[in-house]
Amino acid sequence: METRAFIPLMIPDIQQQDIDAVNEVLRSGMLIQGKKVEALEEQIAAYLGVKHAIAVSNGTATLHLALVVLGIGPGDEVIVPALSYIATANVVELVGATPVFVDIETQTFNINAELIEQKITPKTKAIIPVHEFGQACNLETILSLSQKYKLAVIEDAACALGAKSGDSFAGTQGVLGSFSFHPRKAITSGEGGLLVTNNDEIAKKLRVLRNHGIEYQNGKMDFVSAGFNYRMTDIQAALVLSQFQRFDQILSYKQKLAAIYFEELQETDFILPTVPKNHFHTWQSFHILVPENNDRDKLIDKLKQRGIGVNLGAQCIPNETFYQKKYQLNCAELVPNALKANQKGLVLPLYERLNDSDLKHICAILKEVVYE
Repeated sequence: METRAFIPLMIPDIQQQDIDAVNEVLRSGMLIQGKKVEALEEQIAAYLGVKHAIAVSNGTATLHLALVVLGIGPGDEVIVPALSYIATANVVELVGATPVFVDIETQTFNINAELIEQKITPKTKAIIPVHEFGQACNLETILSLSQKYKLAVIEDAACALGAKSGDSFAGTQGVLGSFSFHPRKAITSGEGGLLVTNNDEIAKKLRVLRNHGIEYQNGKMDFVSAGFNYRMTDIQAALVLSQFQRFDQILSYKQKLAAIYFEELQETDFILPTVPKNHFHTWQSFHILVPENNDRDKLIDKLKQRGIGVNLGAQCIPNETFYQKKYQLNCAELVPNALKANQKGLVLPLYERLNDSDLKHICAILKEVVYE
């Protein structure tokens, strides 16, 4: 087999036009939150069809702000999926509330909405469904429960800008939607995040909270809240804005790459992702499950030794050290699907710098090492 350079899990496709956009800001001398941030907010809001977009420093700050602005804190409970990046639960801990874990669906890796109601108590204040790996949740049941029990829905769409369930964009149906511009996302600012909402009062509070609690009255600064420094810089915003101009092409190319994986791996023992009917998956990650008789961690080591950068997919959060020590949950019994997805999950490289030949090479190596 031909010798190739190491294929990393992800390389952002930063082009010359993106570098030029950043250089323009650097030359201007106006580096912090300004006109580029405003432009990014306007363009994302228009794209998603929402009233407000509020850019912040990262995709964890978004969720933290969402909980703060909704007044969620000590004594409250927030329902979260047992499988996600750990930040989804960490923000609940950071406001003093308690995360309540719900198992996932095996087909989509998203929260199993049918299991949520049994976890609702008088202390429950919100649900944070995650659109995992770029796969939009079906929120119909979750939104119905939120109305029945008067709960806030905060959509964690960190991986899912552009993902759809039917005609609805991920992140736009709850009271708040959260997005990330981390380097593993389709478009990136290095770090960076964005909240969307149709609620005017919430949007106003978020803009105050992200900027030290400052509100401007007659052009003068007044500190009306104990806020945070969660601002996005114009440098970051310019980088994302430039990439956003080709966002549809990026998502289209990711669809073509995902199709190659499906074609090359369909006759194997790997469990491939499922895309429900009328869903648009953005393929932030192509997440598969390795066969039962394979040690996923050893497989990762073998693939890296053969020049393929792979990694595990997401955490079974209640099984991580902090949460296990604090809550001592029996994950094998309570959240078996999340535990399996964590222990058997494998993410394959999928980004714009790869081509058909690269993916066929990845699949050939994968099929070799899994049966060694």
